[in-house]
Amino acid sequence: MPDDARVIAGAMSGTSADGVDVAITQITGHGLEMTAKLLHHHHAPYDPSLRELIFRIRESGNVALSELARAGREISLTYARAVNESLAASQIRATELAAVAAHGQTLYHDPPNTIQWLDPSLIAAEVGCRVVSDFRRADLAAGGQGAPLVPFADYILFRHPTRNRVLLNIGGIANITWLKPGGAIEDVIAFDTGPGNCVVDHVCRREYPSGPGFDPDGAMSRITLPPREAIDALARIPYIRRPPPKSTDGPAMIEAFESIRELRNAPFLVRVSAATLFTVTTIQIAMQAFLPAGADELIVSGGGTKNGAFMHHLRAGFKGDVLTIDELNVLPDAKEALAFALLAAATIDGVPSNLPSATGAKRGVVLGSITPKP
Repeated sequence: MPDDARVIAGAMSGTSADGVDVAITQITGHGLEMTAKLLHHHHAPYDPSLRELIFRIRESGNVALSELARAGREISLTYARAVNESLAASQIRATELAAVAAHGQTLYHDPPNTIQWLDPSLIAAEVGCRVVSDFRRADLAAGGQGAPLVPFADYILFRHPTRNRVLLNIGGIANITWLKPGGAIEDVIAFDTGPGNCVVDHVCRREYPSGPGFDPDGAMSRITLPPREAIDALARIPYIRRPPPKSTDGPAMIEAFESIRELRNAPFLVRVSAATLFTVTTIQIAMQAFLPAGADELIVSGGGTKNGAFMHHLRAGFKGDVLTIDELNVLPDAKEALAFALLAAATIDGVPSNLPSATGAKRGVVLGSITPKP
């Protein structure tokens, strides 16, 4: 391992609340010259009762304090278990880690207010390593949205001297990063486009409770089509047309979807199809309205890469090359965890890692809080 390399365990749980992804990452160098090598990826699912509690908190906004405390403890223990399992599988000791980078579970995000629920001291105790967490608040304190934060890593990992790239991550929420060929980090454009998987999953969980809780490969969405006026109404939702910087959250997108009159009493398959087109249409609007024209590559990551309907519509509507991120030798499910490993390295080094052009912050700031090894 190079002399200036360190190993950081990036740990991420997205708004889909399916569990924790861990990316054991070797990071070499500092600042914008860092490079990252994925050593091991591991996914630890949430217990079904915890997942149900997370969705209930997020969708209702109401929770007893005892349940909120229990959720924080169980989320943190799942993070610690995920890291420890990943260390065991990769035969790396906790003493060899520079840090665990723990994003936490989003329970609420409506800037300037946000809740990424986590107990970093519990993770530090369970793993035996310092923890970098609470990445969003410093950007919020500087007047930003607290999101998106992954563009810092996108620039480090994927900037290209001659190719104009758009990085699209489809998690619970979809977000894009535009990288100018040969550009500086100040040239980056990044923002949340709207829903990713969150609305499709919501419809499936509520109306097909005996199913898997999502639309496997987008197969159900292809059976029928929603009314054109419903998709037009979804495209007119104010957030979709608002210029960046901007960020959103799953409950807001679900509420927007449920506000469309033509969909309220529609059959299940029509609603699944409409939710799928809601995601794709808002991504296409964002690229057309807010990015420079003529991108050479659209590089897709996140759970949405497994949805064939998403990928079909994206390929049909994009003139350049559409790739999944694994074609660039990055695992789609590991990308965001790996990104937070890079963010933690910047925190340890005292390097600002928010992008004011993406978050709207007044200045660059060092993100995250460090909890020492116990």
